[in-house]
Amino acid sequence: MARTLFVTALAAKSGKAEAVAGLMDLVKGSAKAPALFRPVSSLDTALECINGGRSNELIDSVLAAYKDAAANADFVLCEGTDFTGRSAAFENALNACLVSNMGAPVVLALSGEDCSAVEVAATIITFRNQMKDMCVELLGVFLSGMSAEDEKAVAAGFSFPVSSRAEDFASILDKCEGHVTPRLFEFGLIEQAQKHPMRIVLPEGEEDRLIKAAAILIQRKVASIILLGNPEKIHARAAELSVSVEGAEIIDPVTSPDFEDFAETYAQLRAKKGVTIEQAREKMADNTYYGTMMIYKEKADGMVSGAVNTTAHTVRPALEFIKTKPTASIVSSAFFVCLKDRVNTYGDCAINLDPDAEQLATIAVTTAETAAAFGLEPRVAMLSYSTGNSGKGPTVDKVKEATRLAREKAPDMLITGPIQYDAAVDAATAKTKLPGDPVAGRASVFIVPDINTGNNLYKAVQRSANAIAIGPVLQGLRKPVNDLSRGCTVPDIVNTVAITAIQAQAEKGLN
Repeated sequence: MARTLFVTALAAKSGKAEAVAGLMDLVKGSAKAPALFRPVSSLDTALECINGGRSNELIDSVLAAYKDAAANADFVLCEGTDFTGRSAAFENALNACLVSNMGAPVVLALSGEDCSAVEVAATIITFRNQMKDMCVELLGVFLSGMSAEDEKAVAAGFSFPVSSRAEDFASILDKCEGHVTPRLFEFGLIEQAQKHPMRIVLPEGEEDRLIKAAAILIQRKVASIILLGNPEKIHARAAELSVSVEGAEIIDPVTSPDFEDFAETYAQLRAKKGVTIEQAREKMADNTYYGTMMIYKEKADGMVSGAVNTTAHTVRPALEFIKTKPTASIVSSAFFVCLKDRVNTYGDCAINLDPDAEQLATIAVTTAETAAAFGLEPRVAMLSYSTGNSGKGPTVDKVKEATRLAREKAPDMLITGPIQYDAAVDAATAKTKLPGDPVAGRASVFIVPDINTGNNLYKAVQRSANAIAIGPVLQGLRKPVNDLSRGCTVPDIVNTVAITAIQAQAEKGLN
């Protein structure tokens, strides 16, 4: 991901243009392919979108343009609005919204003309706190219009550069690590899925949330949707919900012309298990088995289920006849947990009860690969109740061995363990418990030693941080089959379908 820095101001005549020019000169000295990006080309258009209730459309258009700018760049310098509009408050709120959704740190251009050092310092503190509340880091203040003495007095109160000289900001360039925000992550999912729409089957087609999600997916052209269930019931319920599923293929398995062929295929695949044709017909009358067989017979590219059914019911048919990839020794799961300012990945919290060291190593590498496939930079923390060599016990020993094996499997991947959760996520704790480690304090992929730990961990993070958890995303199958939580929302379903579509694209070599 390209390093990114956002330069903003609070009013006109702030010195922003000078700040951008000076910072761009610095960037050109440290980056091979820098890009200058202006998120808002027209304030009138932005105001029209917001007043018209189309804020999401505005943000998505900015994120699309940002991704285009970053596609061939290794550093993107973003310039906020010029404050030539009617409302400084509107422009401040707009810039703050954009930078928080882009996941970039910020430099403030500020004029101290006709202000005391105390007043300027107070303005900086207020702005820093506002940014902190939005999980945006203030890296420096480009100060203009003050005497050298007053500038020095202001700068003395801060640990980051506060200066009118651009060269003083050279130290911040390496800190301009952008991160994938939940909004940027979701936007990327939808955008990628739209490039090559895949056929995704939803076995629980008569359920309200699935009907609503199908309507959104069809309208946004995220995937070609196949709903399993009674067509009359689905259309009637869609009308009651005031949505349209026109464009979806709706199949009632027991009346489908493929039913007998699917049953015969299942009986052949499970003949060694003693499955008869009558038993096979019973299985194919189950929407989940029928949907999975659609994937096997290449009449669908992927499946999403679990809003009503259990994880076991969703996964069992896939394990029976979809099977694992030749390169995968185990099927596991990953959750994408969307926090306020970033997206982390957790594995395995849903499938394997108590994996051994070899299995845990495979889960670690596979989960990291899943994160990377969706645009997230994997820094893997092998979680334990001990950090480094501070503790002993069978679980610690398992995690130590799993870490060693994972490093052998993926020598170029950043993997640390055993490590406690606080040392994995908090920089200050990391300096005490594991100083100098490249993962500690900034982990993005968390591997749990067993399902009991994992299921409780991701749900604790989800509920306490008011985060969105997407998954479980299944890893290691020949074809994509993904599970939903029975408490899932409509946006959860939309995102999971997009993820499944992207996995199907990858399986076909389309992304």
